[in-house]
Amino acid sequence: MTARFAVIGVVVSDLAASLAFYRRLGLVFPPGAEEQPHVEAELPGGLVLALDTEETVRSFHSGWRPPAGGGRVGLAFRCASPAEVDALYEDLVTAGYHGELKPWDAFWGQRYASVHDPDGNGVDLFAPLPAAE
Repeated sequence: MTARFAVIGVVVSDLAASLAFYRRLGLVFPPGAEEQPHVEAELPGGLVLALDTEETVRSFHSGWRPPAGGGRVGLAFRCASPAEVDALYEDLVTAGYHGELKPWDAFWGQRYASVHDPDGNGVDLFAPLPAAE
């Protein structure tokens, strides 16, 4: 028997705020998701991003507390082009989300930027840079 990685779970303090953020990144959640304690979006390749409210987690794990300090999980979204990294970063920051790292040309060959979701989790945006001639 072999376990298969299938779900990325994120515990959120404000489900509506988190849904708005991840929808801006193109994820699709079902209608009425804001009223649910647990929601899922299917990701490419068959993975699922699951969002659970803090109350939902406490309903089966009464001693659970949000971690202190910064997030320990990072998510990354591949963009179609370096220009899309810049545009998406600007869209998110203009909408009020925290821009952690402005877009830059990383030494590993990608246009890269980082923002925070409403709970402070790092969300990176990246795209391959054109090959140098």
